[in-house]
Amino acid sequence: MGGSCLAERLSHYVRLSAGEQEALDRLEEQDRAFRRGAVIIRENEVPRELYIVRSGWLHSSVVLGNGSRQIMRFHFKSDVLGLPLLAFADSPETVTAVTDVVLCPFSRDRVATLIADHPRLAALLVALAIAARVSLADRLASIGRTAARARVSSLLCEIHARLNMLGLAENGAIQLPLTQEEIGDATGLTSVHVNRMMRSLVEDGLIERQGSQLRILDKARLCADANYVDRSVLETSWMPPPR
Repeated sequence: MGGSCLAERLSHYVRLSAGEQEALDRLEEQDRAFRRGAVIIRENEVPRELYIVRSGWLHSSVVLGNGSRQIMRFHFKSDVLGLPLLAFADSPETVTAVTDVVLCPFSRDRVATLIADHPRLAALLVALAIAARVSLADRLASIGRTAARARVSSLLCEIHARLNMLGLAENGAIQLPLTQEEIGDATGLTSVHVNRMMRSLVEDGLIERQGSQLRILDKARLCADANYVDRSVLETSWMPPPR
């Protein structure tokens, strides 16, 4: 698949043309490394670049009026960071590295060129952005209307499904380099409550934990208990032909 991890991801949905592959390769010509805890994009500031994640974990978050943080989404390999830059002058969110990461920066002008030259790639990026928005709506509904255990279970199912599509889940096991505070900020729970819920999932035989590794033992039951809906399958029949 060449050097583009975004191309590798998009190829799950369509067979990329040589022109599309080349265009995506050009977006990832440069690598930039950031350490864990680095702020890549800051809320209410004007970001200069968008990024493709080549490796590592990040999250997008907003600070609420009471000073607390709400994590909106976790980002993994092949995700595009900074898409709000296409709609707003100032960033509505802060993007922070959860682990050491390697990112590929590119300008908004290069997005415009990609859209003009390759409308199917533009359609795929729109579809992925919509899927991410729907997943976020699912989680917000979970936070507002379900019990604490279901919130944590739903988040684990979402993370596992996304990593599995990227080939980063082996025999049901994934690396989960998140603190209890980060899981709490994503689910609206305290660290103490997250610890209790994770422990109960282990005791009930739904998951297994060894350090930062988490293995889902009964995914069907875990996702059913959480009322989780997998949003990883995209409808592509409407998209324009490749160039």
